[in-house]
Amino acid sequence: MTDPNLAPGEEGLPSPEGQTEIIETTYQLGQDNISYRRRFVFELDIHNVVFSVSALGILAFTVLTLAFQSTLEPAFTGLRAFLTANLDWLFLLTGNVLVLVCVGLILTPLGRIRLGGPDATPDYSTLSWFAMLFAAGMGIGLMFYGVSEPIGHFTAALEGPVFENGVRTDWAPLDGAVGDPEASRRLAMGATIFHWGLHPWAIYAIVALSLALFSYNKGLPLTFRSIFYPIFGEKVWGWPGHVIDILAVFATIFGLSTSLGIGAQQAAGGLNFLFGIPSTDTTTILLVIGITAIATASVIMGMDKGVRILSEINMGLAGLLLIFIIAVGPTWQIVSGFFLNLAAYVEHLPALSNPFGRSDTNFVQGWTAFYWAWWISWSPFVGMFIARVSRGRSVRTFLLAVLIIPSIVSTLWMTALGGTAIGQIINQGITSVQDAKLELQLFEMLALLPLTSITSFIGIVLVIVFFVTSSDSGSLVIDTISAGGKVNAPVPQRIFWATFEGLVAIALLLGGGLVALQAMAVSTGLPFAIVLLGAAFSLIKGLLAEPR
Repeated sequence: MTDPNLAPGEEGLPSPEGQTEIIETTYQLGQDNISYRRRFVFELDIHNVVFSVSALGILAFTVLTLAFQSTLEPAFTGLRAFLTANLDWLFLLTGNVLVLVCVGLILTPLGRIRLGGPDATPDYSTLSWFAMLFAAGMGIGLMFYGVSEPIGHFTAALEGPVFENGVRTDWAPLDGAVGDPEASRRLAMGATIFHWGLHPWAIYAIVALSLALFSYNKGLPLTFRSIFYPIFGEKVWGWPGHVIDILAVFATIFGLSTSLGIGAQQAAGGLNFLFGIPSTDTTTILLVIGITAIATASVIMGMDKGVRILSEINMGLAGLLLIFIIAVGPTWQIVSGFFLNLAAYVEHLPALSNPFGRSDTNFVQGWTAFYWAWWISWSPFVGMFIARVSRGRSVRTFLLAVLIIPSIVSTLWMTALGGTAIGQIINQGITSVQDAKLELQLFEMLALLPLTSITSFIGIVLVIVFFVTSSDSGSLVIDTISAGGKVNAPVPQRIFWATFEGLVAIALLLGGGLVALQAMAVSTGLPFAIVLLGAAFSLIKGLLAEPR
């Protein structure tokens, strides 16, 4: 399926190499697009329905949120509470199903199928590939929650269950570990790794694998509707496909805006901690504007010159910070804790992933359900981004890399940062970290180690650049979806979406802060959870049809 009006290579997607199961369709890439091209003046190439509905819907939401700032915070709070309280089981069940699908594909002969055809070779080196998928996947979250989440779980577990009028009100995972610091540490780290390990990366992997298979092996456009061809057939080019792609745009824009808001809050806290700059709404908004401007510049440069280089720089800086903490912190505690924490994760995994009959409702709804919704809302952009850089990998290699390597690195990161902070509490009796605001806990932990000013500054830079890599790759993805699957859409459209991400983040920060950001991530993650379950079904059908 190609567009005869396009010049060779304009689609940006190479043809399958070797024998694959091409899907024959009457649809022509860009047939529903509105195009306007005047060189050096302005260029436009957008899907008529997807772009219009997505852009107008997001614009209306932004204007209304800015117009009614003072009255929206209770609404956002109630929305998030309602969704997580009533549908937490759906989020957890979706995550479990996707993990099982990934494991099944690794263990079966379907794992031998190669993305792009049996003769395809990888487009990027293994190092560049890993740096890009990891930096796009969860960089800001690791910076923001690397200290605060283990500390929060540890403190709650140590205090144990608390009941008021017969209702459990604490935030401890499972049943806690009252008065036992070592058991509380193990439970806290096991719960943290649960949120950053196999489940989120399985969500990303299913989306990425589905997009890559139907685009690189079956010749369909690189857009979400293509995944559902086995279910809807030619109807996927009509309204069923329009709805799927519009949901993907909404999920991506709100997932990215949540991350931008969280990152800006932490960067503002770091600047206040280091230089005394007031951590106000004005500071946070200026940071959002600055980060968005850098991301826009990176988007203009494109995948190879912008995203890839920034991702590699970011991984280098993160690696340096991690090595420094391991070297000057409680080295043996971190090294041994890495293996003990993995064991704790395996030990508590069945109970933590159970979606029904849980007594730790605050933990399930406030932590796990929110995380799963956040990962699901990120999955359109992370999945498509990973798909674009993963051509030439076998299904088995792809899944092992996307699931195992980031999970191990996340475990090491959380062990080094969170484990060091917990050690400061248990071994030194220092409480400054757990007493600090969430966005300051990383810097309070670094303050107890040498070279505080340098490491804290690196932390701020990492927060900013992690978002830039997420924002520019996210803008490229949204642009591809809203252009009907064209991966080389005009640059002005990328600038438009990068700017929109910043505007939505500002609107949500002013309209309710962190609660508003989380509420929209959960709201857009909910319908897309259903989409992901359908995608897993289509993926299996598509792989079964491939020669192997």
